[in-house]
Amino acid sequence: MSKQFASHADLEDKAVSFEKLSGNAYAYTAEGDPNSGIIVGDDAVMVIDTQATPVMAQDVIRRVREVTDKPIKYILLSHYHAVRVLGASAYEAQEIIASRDTYDLIVERGEQDKASEIGRFPRLFRNVESVPPGLTWPTITFDGEMTVNLGNLEVQILQVGRGHTKGDTIAWLPEQRILFAGDLVEYQSTPYAGDCYFREWPHTLDTLAEFNAEKMVPGRGPALKSADEVRKGLAGTRAFLTDLYSCVNNGVAAGKGLKAIYRETYDFMKPRYADWVIFDHCMPFDVSRAYDEATGHDDPRIWTAERDIEMWKQLES
Repeated sequence: MSKQFASHADLEDKAVSFEKLSGNAYAYTAEGDPNSGIIVGDDAVMVIDTQATPVMAQDVIRRVREVTDKPIKYILLSHYHAVRVLGASAYEAQEIIASRDTYDLIVERGEQDKASEIGRFPRLFRNVESVPPGLTWPTITFDGEMTVNLGNLEVQILQVGRGHTKGDTIAWLPEQRILFAGDLVEYQSTPYAGDCYFREWPHTLDTLAEFNAEKMVPGRGPALKSADEVRKGLAGTRAFLTDLYSCVNNGVAAGKGLKAIYRETYDFMKPRYADWVIFDHCMPFDVSRAYDEATGHDDPRIWTAERDIEMWKQLES
Protein backbone atom coordinates (compact mmCIF):
# COMPACT_ATOMS: atom_id res chain seq x y z
CA MET A 1 0.00 0.00 0.00
CA SER A 2 1.50 3.32 -1.08
CA LYS A 3 -0.28 5.25 1.67
CA GLN A 4 -0.40 4.24 5.29
CA PHE A 5 -3.74 2.61 5.98
CA ALA A 6 -6.59 4.79 7.21
CA SER A 7 -5.37 6.89 10.19
CA HIS A 8 -2.21 4.91 10.90
CA ALA A 9 -0.05 7.95 10.13
CA ASP A 10 -2.07 10.15 12.51
CA LEU A 11 -0.28 9.58 15.80
CA GLU A 12 0.10 13.11 17.14
CA ASP A 13 -2.11 13.97 20.13
CA LYS A 14 -4.56 16.80 19.53
CA ALA A 15 -5.19 19.83 21.74
CA VAL A 16 -8.56 19.59 23.49
CA SER A 17 -10.96 22.52 23.80
CA PHE A 18 -13.87 22.60 26.25
CA GLU A 19 -16.06 25.56 25.38
CA LYS A 20 -19.12 26.96 27.09
CA LEU A 21 -21.87 27.68 24.58
CA SER A 22 -24.53 28.69 27.11
CA GLY A 23 -25.34 28.24 30.77
CA ASN A 24 -26.31 24.65 29.92
CA ALA A 25 -24.28 23.58 26.89
CA TYR A 26 -20.63 22.75 26.31
CA ALA A 27 -18.55 21.42 23.42
CA TYR A 28 -15.62 19.03 23.85
CA THR A 29 -13.54 19.23 20.67
CA ALA A 30 -10.00 18.24 19.66
CA GLU A 31 -8.76 19.56 16.32
CA GLY A 32 -10.90 17.28 14.19
CA ASP A 33 -11.05 14.27 16.48
CA PRO A 34 -14.58 13.08 17.34
CA ASN A 35 -16.47 15.62 19.43
CA SER A 36 -18.64 15.18 22.50
CA GLY A 37 -21.47 17.47 23.57
CA ILE A 38 -22.48 18.15 27.15
CA ILE A 39 -25.83 19.46 28.40
CA VAL A 40 -26.23 20.39 32.08
CA GLY A 41 -29.62 20.73 33.75
CA ASP A 42 -30.55 21.40 37.34
CA ASP A 43 -30.77 17.70 38.14
CA ALA A 44 -28.59 15.83 35.66
CA VAL A 45 -26.08 15.91 32.83
CA MET A 46 -26.37 14.44 29.34
CA VAL A 47 -23.26 13.55 27.32
CA ILE A 48 -23.67 13.21 23.57
CA ASP A 49 -21.14 10.74 22.13
CA THR A 50 -18.69 9.22 24.54
CA GLN A 51 -15.24 9.03 22.89
CA ALA A 52 -13.57 5.85 21.70
CA THR A 53 -12.45 4.28 24.98
CA PRO A 54 -13.19 4.62 28.70
CA VAL A 55 -9.70 6.04 29.20
CA MET A 56 -10.38 8.80 26.67
CA ALA A 57 -13.81 9.37 28.22
CA GLN A 58 -12.15 10.16 31.54
CA ASP A 59 -10.92 13.45 30.09
CA VAL A 60 -14.49 14.41 29.16
CA ILE A 61 -15.63 13.52 32.67
CA ARG A 62 -12.83 15.60 34.18
CA ARG A 63 -13.92 18.65 32.17
CA VAL A 64 -17.55 18.13 33.13
CA ARG A 65 -16.57 17.96 36.79
CA GLU A 66 -14.88 21.34 36.45
CA VAL A 67 -18.28 22.94 35.74
CA THR A 68 -20.83 20.81 37.62
CA ASP A 69 -21.18 18.09 40.23
CA LYS A 70 -24.56 16.96 38.83
CA PRO A 71 -24.72 13.24 37.97
CA ILE A 72 -24.09 12.20 34.38
CA LYS A 73 -27.41 10.43 34.08
CA TYR A 74 -27.81 10.17 30.31
CA ILE A 75 -25.64 9.19 27.37
CA LEU A 76 -27.01 9.95 23.92
CA LEU A 77 -25.58 8.09 20.93
CA SER A 78 -25.89 10.35 17.89
CA HIS A 79 -25.30 7.19 15.81
CA TYR A 80 -23.39 3.94 16.06
CA HIS A 81 -19.70 3.97 15.23
CA ALA A 82 -17.22 2.43 17.64
CA VAL A 83 -15.11 5.57 17.85
CA ARG A 84 -18.17 7.38 19.23
CA VAL A 85 -19.58 4.87 21.68
CA LEU A 86 -17.06 2.47 23.20
CA GLY A 87 -16.15 4.91 25.97
CA ALA A 88 -19.67 4.74 27.39
CA SER A 89 -18.90 2.49 30.36
CA ALA A 90 -16.73 5.19 31.98
CA TYR A 91 -19.71 7.44 32.66
CA GLU A 92 -21.71 4.89 34.66
CA ALA A 93 -24.80 6.62 33.30
CA GLN A 94 -28.29 5.54 34.30
CA GLU A 95 -29.50 5.47 30.69
CA ILE A 96 -27.99 5.18 27.22
CA ILE A 97 -30.33 6.57 24.56
CA ALA A 98 -30.32 5.74 20.85
CA SER A 99 -32.74 5.64 17.97
CA ARG A 100 -34.28 2.29 17.14
CA ASP A 101 -32.51 2.46 13.78
CA THR A 102 -29.19 2.81 15.61
CA TYR A 103 -30.06 -0.18 17.81
CA ASP A 104 -30.78 -2.21 14.67
CA LEU A 105 -27.38 -1.25 13.26
CA ILE A 106 -25.69 -2.47 16.44
CA VAL A 107 -27.45 -5.82 16.07
CA GLU A 108 -26.59 -6.05 12.39
CA ARG A 109 -22.98 -4.85 12.33
CA GLY A 110 -21.80 -3.81 15.78
CA GLU A 111 -19.08 -6.42 16.17
CA GLN A 112 -17.75 -5.90 12.65
CA ASP A 113 -17.74 -2.13 13.07
CA LYS A 114 -15.87 -2.43 16.36
CA ALA A 115 -13.10 -4.50 14.78
CA SER A 116 -13.02 -2.27 11.69
CA GLU A 117 -12.65 1.01 13.57
CA ILE A 118 -10.16 -0.27 16.12
CA GLY A 119 -8.03 -1.28 13.15
CA ARG A 120 -8.33 2.12 11.50
CA PHE A 121 -7.61 4.47 14.43
CA PRO A 122 -4.54 3.37 16.42
CA ARG A 123 -4.25 6.69 18.28
CA LEU A 124 -7.90 6.97 19.27
CA PHE A 125 -7.93 3.33 20.40
CA ARG A 126 -4.56 3.51 22.11
CA ASN A 127 -6.19 2.42 25.36
CA VAL A 128 -8.37 -0.20 23.75
CA GLU A 129 -7.75 -2.60 26.62
CA SER A 130 -10.00 -0.36 28.75
CA VAL A 131 -13.01 -1.15 26.54
CA PRO A 132 -15.09 -3.84 28.26
CA PRO A 133 -15.98 -6.98 26.29
CA GLY A 134 -19.00 -6.74 24.05
CA LEU A 135 -20.76 -3.71 22.59
CA THR A 136 -22.33 -0.50 23.85
CA TRP A 137 -26.07 -1.23 24.05
CA PRO A 138 -28.81 1.38 24.49
CA THR A 139 -31.10 1.09 27.49
CA ILE A 140 -33.71 3.39 25.89
CA THR A 141 -34.63 3.43 22.20
CA PHE A 142 -37.06 5.71 20.40
CA ASP A 143 -38.61 6.21 16.98
CA GLY A 144 -38.59 9.70 15.55
CA GLU A 145 -38.37 11.86 18.64
CA MET A 146 -38.36 11.98 22.42
CA THR A 147 -37.80 14.56 25.13
CA VAL A 148 -35.60 14.29 28.22
CA ASN A 149 -35.95 16.65 31.16
CA LEU A 150 -32.65 17.32 32.92
CA GLY A 151 -34.32 19.53 35.53
CA ASN A 152 -35.77 22.82 34.28
CA LEU A 153 -34.28 22.02 30.90
CA GLU A 154 -35.89 19.94 28.20
CA VAL A 155 -33.68 18.33 25.56
CA GLN A 156 -35.38 17.42 22.32
CA ILE A 157 -33.91 14.29 20.75
CA LEU A 158 -34.82 13.89 17.10
CA GLN A 159 -34.28 11.88 13.95
CA VAL A 160 -34.59 14.30 11.06
CA GLY A 161 -33.47 12.05 8.21
CA ARG A 162 -30.84 9.59 7.10
CA GLY A 163 -27.38 10.80 6.20
CA HIS A 164 -24.17 9.70 7.87
CA THR A 165 -26.01 6.51 8.92
CA LYS A 166 -29.64 5.41 8.95
CA GLY A 167 -29.84 6.04 12.70
CA ASP A 168 -28.62 9.65 12.91
CA THR A 169 -29.91 11.51 15.95
CA ILE A 170 -29.60 15.15 16.99
CA ALA A 171 -30.13 16.94 20.29
CA TRP A 172 -31.79 20.37 20.24
CA LEU A 173 -32.17 23.08 22.87
CA PRO A 174 -34.93 25.17 21.26
CA GLU A 175 -34.92 28.15 23.61
CA GLN A 176 -31.16 28.51 23.30
CA ARG A 177 -31.10 27.51 19.62
CA ILE A 178 -28.18 25.14 20.17
CA LEU A 179 -27.94 22.01 18.02
CA PHE A 180 -25.81 18.93 18.60
CA ALA A 181 -25.59 17.49 15.09
CA GLY A 182 -23.36 14.44 15.44
CA ASP A 183 -21.66 13.43 12.21
CA LEU A 184 -24.46 14.80 10.05
CA VAL A 185 -22.35 17.97 10.01
CA GLU A 186 -18.57 18.30 9.94
CA TYR A 187 -16.56 21.52 9.99
CA GLN A 188 -13.10 21.71 8.42
CA SER A 189 -13.19 17.90 8.66
CA THR A 190 -13.90 15.30 6.00
CA PRO A 191 -17.29 13.60 6.26
CA TYR A 192 -16.92 9.86 6.64
CA ALA A 193 -19.48 8.42 4.26
CA GLY A 194 -18.75 4.69 4.31
CA ASP A 195 -22.13 3.94 5.92
CA CYS A 196 -24.07 6.85 4.49
CA TYR A 197 -26.99 7.62 2.19
CA PHE A 198 -25.55 10.06 -0.33
CA ARG A 199 -28.81 10.93 -2.04
CA GLU A 200 -30.64 11.56 1.23
CA TRP A 201 -27.96 13.32 3.27
CA PRO A 202 -28.28 16.74 1.52
CA HIS A 203 -32.04 16.73 2.19
CA THR A 204 -31.35 16.00 5.86
CA LEU A 205 -28.98 18.97 5.93
CA ASP A 206 -31.80 21.10 4.50
CA THR A 207 -33.96 20.02 7.43
CA LEU A 208 -31.21 20.92 9.88
CA ALA A 209 -30.94 24.36 8.28
CA GLU A 210 -34.62 24.95 9.05
CA PHE A 211 -33.84 24.85 12.78
CA ASN A 212 -32.04 28.19 12.35
CA ALA A 213 -29.55 27.17 15.01
CA GLU A 214 -27.38 29.92 16.40
CA LYS A 215 -24.76 27.50 17.74
CA MET A 216 -23.85 23.94 16.82
CA VAL A 217 -21.59 21.13 17.94
CA PRO A 218 -20.65 19.23 14.77
CA GLY A 219 -19.32 15.69 14.76
CA ARG A 220 -15.78 16.86 14.08
CA GLY A 221 -14.18 20.27 14.02
CA PRO A 222 -14.54 23.32 16.27
CA ALA A 223 -17.81 24.36 17.85
CA LEU A 224 -19.84 26.69 15.64
CA LYS A 225 -20.68 29.75 17.70
CA SER A 226 -22.77 31.91 15.39
CA ALA A 227 -25.59 31.45 12.90
CA ASP A 228 -23.14 32.29 10.12
CA GLU A 229 -20.70 29.59 11.24
CA VAL A 230 -23.58 27.10 11.41
CA ARG A 231 -24.53 27.95 7.82
CA LYS A 232 -20.91 27.46 6.74
CA GLY A 233 -20.79 24.08 8.47
CA LEU A 234 -23.95 22.93 6.73
CA ALA A 235 -22.83 24.30 3.35
CA GLY A 236 -19.36 22.77 3.57
CA THR A 237 -20.70 19.33 4.44
CA ARG A 238 -23.24 19.53 1.61
CA ALA A 239 -20.61 20.67 -0.91
CA PHE A 240 -18.29 17.77 -0.08
CA LEU A 241 -21.06 15.19 -0.39
CA THR A 242 -22.52 16.53 -3.61
CA ASP A 243 -19.12 17.04 -5.24
CA LEU A 244 -18.01 13.51 -4.42
CA TYR A 245 -21.24 11.75 -5.35
CA SER A 246 -21.56 13.68 -8.61
CA CYS A 247 -18.03 12.69 -9.57
CA VAL A 248 -18.63 9.03 -8.78
CA ASN A 249 -22.05 8.95 -10.42
CA ASN A 250 -20.66 10.48 -13.61
CA GLY A 251 -17.95 7.82 -13.66
CA VAL A 252 -20.50 5.05 -13.26
CA ALA A 253 -22.63 6.53 -16.03
CA ALA A 254 -19.55 6.50 -18.27
CA GLY A 255 -19.03 2.79 -17.56
CA LYS A 256 -15.80 3.20 -15.62
CA GLY A 257 -14.64 0.82 -12.89
CA LEU A 258 -14.22 1.60 -9.22
CA LYS A 259 -10.46 2.11 -9.25
CA ALA A 260 -10.54 4.51 -12.19
CA ILE A 261 -13.42 6.41 -10.60
CA TYR A 262 -11.51 6.59 -7.33
CA ARG A 263 -8.45 8.14 -8.97
CA GLU A 264 -10.55 10.68 -10.87
CA THR A 265 -12.62 11.56 -7.80
CA TYR A 266 -9.57 11.86 -5.56
CA ASP A 267 -7.85 14.15 -8.04
CA PHE A 268 -10.98 16.29 -8.30
CA MET A 269 -11.57 16.52 -4.55
CA LYS A 270 -7.98 16.99 -3.38
CA PRO A 271 -7.51 20.66 -4.38
CA ARG A 272 -10.79 21.53 -2.68
CA TYR A 273 -10.72 19.44 0.50
CA ALA A 274 -7.25 17.97 1.14
CA ASP A 275 -6.68 20.28 4.11
CA TRP A 276 -9.75 18.88 5.88
CA VAL A 277 -8.98 16.45 8.72
CA ILE A 278 -8.90 12.71 7.79
CA PHE A 279 -9.26 13.43 4.06
CA ASP A 280 -6.95 10.60 2.99
CA HIS A 281 -8.52 8.22 5.51
CA CYS A 282 -12.07 8.85 4.35
CA MET A 283 -11.73 9.06 0.59
CA PRO A 284 -11.41 5.32 -0.23
CA PHE A 285 -14.34 4.47 2.06
CA ASP A 286 -16.44 7.37 0.78
CA VAL A 287 -15.88 6.61 -2.89
CA SER A 288 -16.52 2.90 -2.32
CA ARG A 289 -19.87 3.67 -0.72
CA ALA A 290 -20.77 6.24 -3.41
CA TYR A 291 -19.94 3.66 -6.10
CA ASP A 292 -22.17 1.12 -4.38
CA GLU A 293 -25.05 3.56 -4.12
CA ALA A 294 -24.64 4.70 -7.72
CA THR A 295 -24.72 1.07 -8.88
CA GLY A 296 -27.90 0.17 -7.03
CA HIS A 297 -26.81 -0.85 -3.53
CA ASP A 298 -29.23 1.35 -1.61
CA ASP A 299 -28.08 0.27 1.86
CA PRO A 300 -24.44 0.34 2.97
CA ARG A 301 -22.56 -2.93 3.00
CA ILE A 302 -20.90 -3.94 6.26
CA TRP A 303 -17.29 -2.89 6.69
CA THR A 304 -15.12 -5.53 8.31
CA ALA A 305 -11.44 -5.32 9.21
CA GLU A 306 -10.76 -7.66 6.30
CA ARG A 307 -12.86 -5.71 3.81
CA ASP A 308 -11.15 -2.48 4.90
CA ILE A 309 -7.70 -3.80 4.03
CA GLU A 310 -8.84 -5.44 0.80
CA MET A 311 -10.50 -2.21 -0.38
CA TRP A 312 -7.50 -0.08 0.59
CA LYS A 313 -5.08 -2.32 -1.33
CA GLN A 314 -7.35 -2.24 -4.37
CA LEU A 315 -7.68 1.55 -4.48
CA GLU A 316 -4.39 2.78 -3.06
CA SER A 317 -1.88 0.33 -4.55
